[in-house]
Amino acid sequence: MRIYLTSVLVDDQDKALRFYTDVLGFVKKTDVPVGEYRWLTVVSPDAGGVERARAYAKRLEATLAIVDKRRPNPNMAEVMNVIGDVQGKKAVLFDDFIERGGNCFDTAYIYGSGTAEKVLGQYIKNRGIRKEIVILDKGAHTPFCTPEHLTKQLHESLQRLQVDFVDIYMMHRDNPAVPAGEFIDVLNEHRKAGRIRVFGGSNWSKERVDEANAYAKKKGLAGMSAVSNNFSLARMVDPVWGGCIASSSPDYIAWHTKLQMPLMPWSSQARGFFVEGKAHPQKKDDPELVRCWYAEDNFRRLERAKELARKRNVLPINIALGYVLCQSFPTFPLIGPRTLGETRTSVPALDVELSPEEVKWLNLET
Repeated sequence: MRIYLTSVLVDDQDKALRFYTDVLGFVKKTDVPVGEYRWLTVVSPDAGGVERARAYAKRLEATLAIVDKRRPNPNMAEVMNVIGDVQGKKAVLFDDFIERGGNCFDTAYIYGSGTAEKVLGQYIKNRGIRKEIVILDKGAHTPFCTPEHLTKQLHESLQRLQVDFVDIYMMHRDNPAVPAGEFIDVLNEHRKAGRIRVFGGSNWSKERVDEANAYAKKKGLAGMSAVSNNFSLARMVDPVWGGCIASSSPDYIAWHTKLQMPLMPWSSQARGFFVEGKAHPQKKDDPELVRCWYAEDNFRRLERAKELARKRNVLPINIALGYVLCQSFPTFPLIGPRTLGETRTSVPALDVELSPEEVKWLNLET
């Protein structure tokens, strides 16, 4: 689960009210004094979600908060302010994820200019669940991808998260100008100091991972234990962000399989490409979806996912995520739900079992 900001959004207003009252045990605001007992706040993650968030807040008789973002560059967002009172509020989206069996949170130094780590850290502290969850954190993103910046950012990330260590630490990007061994040296220093348990690389090429691990083996040090590149049923046509690498090509799949190198893929659901009604050759209302995922072969994969979903009585998005889970090497897909409904429709993929033949068929190999 990728953590950006707390989002308390719902896909069914009546079910949401029953969830808050019957499941979580809250009392409707109209039944308690207004003031310190106004317990529910609906948060719009950006300006585009305000209208929907306001409608939910009105229906639930809740307060409203809005995340004010600025986008200095395409696909980059900075949180400037949170309009509304969210101090001390409980993150229903996180609670729902935990309740469904989730125990790993993915975040990064640059997400929300640090807000993501702070929100997650406060949630973990409030709930007292540090021993029950796994934190996957990332740092040293371009242009600050050096051993020195890695150290500085890791220390700051630990402060934001209010923890002594992270379970998995990923370098967010690679810097080919720096010998891989230098990164291995500094990562081992932090591992020895107890600040990280295992480490790996996000958007690292297989050649650079091999270089790093060959150095580690020669020096008797720990090497990279996992990779976090893109991987989904849909082929990434154009990188979502600059410097992105996918592990979905045949040579990467063979490499992961041979080494049994674990993959924690981002955009594991192709950013909604397999959600029913979201992608179609004539539907061009989402420029980023079009740029990154629209291709003739991907639409063929989409049709096959729909066909198999009808046979299995599941959603196409479940088949697409099941494809990632049923590879010949260990995979731990990262998902980024913004609503309770998106979490709910992602979890059933855990029950999707695909044969090697079905995996090949979905990927147009047969």
